Formats: sequence, C-alpha cells, structure tokens
Amino acid sequence: MTSDLPKTSRSLPIALLRARERVMGPIRNMLADAGVTEQQWRVLRVLKEEGPQEPTRIADRACLLLPSLTRILQKLEAKSLIRRRAHSDDKRRQIVDITAKGEKIIQDNMQVTLHLAEDIKAKLGPDRHEALLDLLNDLHDLKT
Repeated sequence: MTSDLPKTSRSLPIALLRARERVMGPIRNMLADAGVTEQQWRVLRVLKEEGPQEPTRIADRACLLLPSLTRILQKLEAKSLIRRRAHSDDKRRQIVDITAKGEKIIQDNMQVTLHLAEDIKAKLGPDRHEALLDLLNDLHDLKT
C-alpha cells in the first residue's frame, strides 16, 4: 500500500461516481418503467429542449460518443420516439427530431423527474445545490 495515493474518500473520480449513483439510482427506476435507457432519455431530453438537430450536436449535448449515439438513434427510431430526415442543404447529413410519442414519454415522467431533482436540492440545500452545479460546470469547462 502506498501513501502517495489519496484515500478513496477524497478521490475526485470516485466521489463523482458515488454522487452519480446517488442521483441516477431513482431515475433508473423511472426510466425502466418508461421503457427507455439513461442514454435514450438524454437524447430525448436534448431534442425536446433544443429542437431538431444533427447527430454530432446531439452526441455533444447528451454526453455520448457518436458511435454509441448511432445505435441509440436506431433504437429510438424503431420505437417511433424520434424521426430522422435528410438535411435540406446537404442530403448526406441528417436532422433528428423527437416525435409526439417521444414527447409523451418525457411529459409522462416529468413530475417524477422534477420531484427527484427537488428532493436532492432539498437535502443539499439550495445554496449548496447551486454551488455544486457551478463547480461541476466549472470542472467541465476546464481546458485540458
């Protein structure tokens, strides 16, 4: 055992994983009931929030690798939750949009989602919750 390594309780990667599991556990249950995966949900949320867009932008906004997104889009299209069409200016590109059925999944689960988010915010306290979001966004924006 080496003393050079920080304790796992003070390891940023482990702390982030633990926090993610605390947040995502209840959400996974909701998503299972809705019949979508975490990744599919993120894609639907991005499309609902930002409207039709190209897959590259969806991958960036939903924190997905493009090859993974390709498979996710195939599954979402097979479930009729999204539709794809050729870009009007360049037929080699495509635009993805959420369908009414995809919007319904989000709408049907919005109250649960909001409740889960409010529960975490209440447990942390509004100031600490906002500070945590700010710090995580700052971490994301760091130049590598």
